Parts: sequence; structure tokens; C-alpha cells
Amino acid sequence: MKKIFRPLYLSLALGFILASCGPQKMISTPVENIDNLPLKITPVAENDLKRWSHLDLVKDTVPGMSVDKAYAELLKGKKGKKVIVGIVDSGVDINHEDLKAVIWTNPKEIAGNGIDDDKNGYIDDMHGWNFLGNAVNEQLEMTRIVKKGPGTPDYDKAKAKLEEELEGIKGQKQQLDFILNADKAIKAHLKKDDFTLEEVKAIQSEDTGVKQAKAMFTQILSNTTKAEFDAQIEEFKDYVYGQVNYNLNVEFDGRSIVGDNPNDLKDTKYGNNNVVGPEPKEAKHGTHVAGIVAQVRSNNIGGDGVTNNAQIMAVRAVPNGDEYDKDIALGIRYAVDNGAKVINGSFGKYFSQNKEWVIDAIKYAESKDVLVVIAAGNESYDLDVTNKYPNDTYDNSPEFAKNVIIVGALSPSYGTKMVASFSNYGKNNVDIYAPGDKIYATTPLNNYEYLQGTSMASPNVAGVATLIRSYYPSLTAVQVKQIIMESGTPLKNTVTIGEDKHKVNFADASKSGKIVNAYNALLLAKKMAKK
Repeated sequence: MKKIFRPLYLSLALGFILASCGPQKMISTPVENIDNLPLKITPVAENDLKRWSHLDLVKDTVPGMSVDKAYAELLKGKKGKKVIVGIVDSGVDINHEDLKAVIWTNPKEIAGNGIDDDKNGYIDDMHGWNFLGNAVNEQLEMTRIVKKGPGTPDYDKAKAKLEEELEGIKGQKQQLDFILNADKAIKAHLKKDDFTLEEVKAIQSEDTGVKQAKAMFTQILSNTTKAEFDAQIEEFKDYVYGQVNYNLNVEFDGRSIVGDNPNDLKDTKYGNNNVVGPEPKEAKHGTHVAGIVAQVRSNNIGGDGVTNNAQIMAVRAVPNGDEYDKDIALGIRYAVDNGAKVINGSFGKYFSQNKEWVIDAIKYAESKDVLVVIAAGNESYDLDVTNKYPNDTYDNSPEFAKNVIIVGALSPSYGTKMVASFSNYGKNNVDIYAPGDKIYATTPLNNYEYLQGTSMASPNVAGVATLIRSYYPSLTAVQVKQIIMESGTPLKNTVTIGEDKHKVNFADASKSGKIVNAYNALLLAKKMAKK
């Protein structure tokens, strides 16, 4: 799969496609009781939507993490310790106005001298390391398996899945072409590239194509602007052609540019120190993830990070396609060896040729007291039935490490739709839920966007973990996981989950049956630290 986030264009449907585009104002809905305490019913204002994940369920009636409450009541006047957070992702725009102040700098390295000053194996790694070099696009793991041919482990399963995905993308490409042709028809009729709802409504034509295009754009522009539509359709186009040309294309070779052997874990002399990557826009995912953790709080630009004491270490290891197990394993080890105490992994796939390399890296992180937070995935799968890589258990075997938290995603509406429709779930294989839908954070070149996915939920938890490790540094990674799991807000309301949209008690959608709560976590951390 691609990086684990949910672009808005994936919710487009031909039955008039961008009705839900862009940031949305929340409408108040009846709210169920939490532990028999009636909640007031209030709409979420636009400014609050930008930071809803920091709000409080009882006070604000959205399933946030009570971050603001924690700062106001527990952290005011306190100074925590800086904590290095490894962002293993697509790259991070370290020059972003809302991130550059919180980027980790390697104190043992001299910039630009071409020497491995700290002798860690990476030359001039001032802010992290780029394990992809100049590579951007990549196949999915199942495509790589099919390319290797019959006899490769999981070949038959991968081949069947690839054929299914190719059929699906063919339908999406037809939708895309339909939309683009409608756009072209309106432009040709009006003889201009930009147009308004009023201009579309005023069109008079007997041409069937123009009439269909008019109907479509009357619906679209009733819900969004032409500029927002253009931006969304460009992303949809990038996605479709990325799938066709790279992700699902067995003939594509995206790795040779890197210059290593991806099947040899001992071949480590590759990559470079450009942690943004060769194309800044391709660092969108990692930049957004980094912002959720640590974009500067209360500076009146963009959004607010969960923690005010993170130093972001950028580890570029996730391409536009499926990551290689080698890059992830070495990326985790790099972050651990260079001082990260929390690592965020907003990536994943459903085939893995060398999963033991990543398992060993996670165990290594555990041995060095590093917490690893991982996104659960966006396919509405039950992870008790379907393996998603990485995780801390496969085929329901016992957990191989105690330092991993698997995170599902919440939407900003308490009630039956509280679990994000795309989120994977699992009574045994998802640990806890956190806000992951309509999350506002940094994107490259000093921009900010709403994105959604378990990719956004995971760094929200990584941020809370960083808060704990900042203010209570004596606590271990295993204790921090225990605190987050035990201190979450327990809920027993009915929620809708899965591809079939079945209803379950929220308590049965994850191991903890809870949503992350920073306020409660810090209270429990204080108590545990005293012991």
C-alpha cells in the first residue's frame, strides 16, 4: 500500500465527486453518555476543528486527547526534558517555518565536511538520514513478489491481489478520465480555464457532453471552489497514475537509482543526508506527521504540536509505494543508535519478504528503551484476521516485543461514527485509538493541510508518549506504553467499523477499548514515577 494516510481524493465518487472536499465545519449531533455523565452538545468551530485532537471529550464533546487540558492544569510553569523523536517516513521539510525550530541536529557531526565525524556510518548526517537516496516512486511489495516469479513465497496470493488491484485502478482511471473530460468540456464551452458556479449554471447547450459536464460541475461547485477542485483532482490524478505507472507496474524499477542491494541487510553504504528528499512535495506525508508531533505550539501560525519538547529526527525510508524491509530495519536502528526515545512509523503493507529484519530492529529498539508507535492501516481490515506489516505480532502469536503501540484512527464526532470509516481495527492487534481524521498540520514549503489516516493517529500518540518521556524521563518505554494503554478514556458506546460497516461495542474494537488521553496519562505517569 502507499504511505498510510487517507488523501481526500480517495473519497471521491463518480456520483458527484468532491462534495466533501476541504476542511468541513462540524454540525452538532446528539451525543451519548460517557460513564453516565451527560455531555453538552455544541458545534465545533472552524478554528477548533484545526486542533480538535487537542480538545477534551467532556468539555468539548469531541473525542480529543485532552492535550490543552494537560498543558493548562498539569504542565503550566514546568520545564521538561528534550526528547528525540524519530520520524521514519517519506522525508521531512526541515526548513518549514513551523518545524525548523524543533529539528534535531546531530551534535557530533560537522556539517558539510564530507567526513563521518561521529563514525556512525553516515557522512554528514546532520538531521537524520535518507535511505532512499534520489528514489521517489516504488512498486508495492506484492508487485515485487510477482516480478520475481513463481516459486517466490506468497507468489500466488500476491498475483491474485495484484490482478484485483489492477482491475480496481482501471475503474478509478475511467472515473478520472470522465472528470477530466467534463472539466475540459466546460473550459472549451466557456473559452476560459477558471469558472464559477454561476457561469456553469448559465450554460445553455444541447451538446450531450456539455450537459453532463454542467450537471456534474453544478454539483461539485455547490460544495467547493474551483481552486479546491483543481487541487483535489491533481492529487487524484497523481494517485491513479502513480498506481498505474509505478506501484502496480511489474516492469518498473525504482530501486536501481539507490545503488544498493535491497535484499542484502549488510549492504549499508547507501543513501544520503538530504532528509527532505529530491522532490519536496513528496515529503508531504512525513512533514505532516512531524507537525502533528511537534509543530511549534501557540505561535499563531499553522497548528499546534502535541509536545513542546520534541526534537524531530528525519529518517527517509518510505517511498511512493511500499517500503523495503531493509530500509525500515536500518532506519529504526539508525534512530535508536542516534538517541531517539520515541519512533513513529506511519507506514505499512500486507506483504513482507523480510519481516524478520524489522522484527529484529524493533527488538533492538526494545533493548535500548525506545518506544515504537505504528499506524494500524487504512483498509478497514480486522488485524486479528489479516496481518499488516509491521506489527508486534503475526498470525495471533504472542507479542514479540513490549515497546510497540498500534494505533487506530478516530473521527471528530462522538457516537456511532467515532471510529474513522477507513481505520483498521482488532480486539488483539490494535492497541488504542487516537484522532486521525481531518488533522491539520504542516506540509512542505510552509503550507498546512488537513489529512486523514491512521498515519495521523499514530503521531498523535507518539506526541503523548514524548510528553510523558519529557516530563517523567525516569519512566521506561514499556512503562510509557502501559501508561498510555491504562490511562486512556474507556468507552462502551456502539461504533461502526470494518468494510461491511458492522456495529460493535467500542470496548471490543481494540485491546484497550480506549482513546488516548494526555491529561490522564500525565497524571498516571506522575504517580508511577514516584514509585
